[in-house]
Amino acid sequence: MPAMGEGSPHAAADDYNRLARGEQSNTSPSTTDYQKHMAEHSGKDILSSDVEIKGSIKFQKELLIDGKVEGEINSDGVLTIGENADIRGEIKTKSITVFGKVQGNITVAERCELKAKCTLQGDLKAARLVIEEGATFIGKSEVTSGTSPAKPVTGRPEIVRHDEPVKAAFAART
Repeated sequence: MPAMGEGSPHAAADDYNRLARGEQSNTSPSTTDYQKHMAEHSGKDILSSDVEIKGSIKFQKELLIDGKVEGEINSDGVLTIGENADIRGEIKTKSITVFGKVQGNITVAERCELKAKCTLQGDLKAARLVIEEGATFIGKSEVTSGTSPAKPVTGRPEIVRHDEPVKAAFAART
């Protein structure tokens, strides 16, 4: 069993407590940010780094995934992709923070945050998008208005007609 602070489930909380007391940590700022995030998730639903899932995941409130998932993730809650995570599949959720790897499209109703060391390979649709320097994003992004539902695409352009007189493109020759 690893010693306290060396890969144990309490390591992030220990580092967070050490920082709260003003002690120095030997970790980088983005790692410290991740550890703070992990400490905030104590008592929340967590799939740790040794978990591998093939299939779909549905949850209600908050979930932190630090393992491997192959399949869909659907929720009206808040999802955190840990720095050890490797996700392959489509994600639809209310809010997401990505520290690890995602290969697939992400659709978010509210906020999407791509952290410094994350990798996203896929398209992204969100009402608010934050991308930190150092994040890798390969795909298209669409920032939507989170309040109104999107218009359905019909395949034909919308025709708008104005009641203005038609002007001749060429003058008549006499």
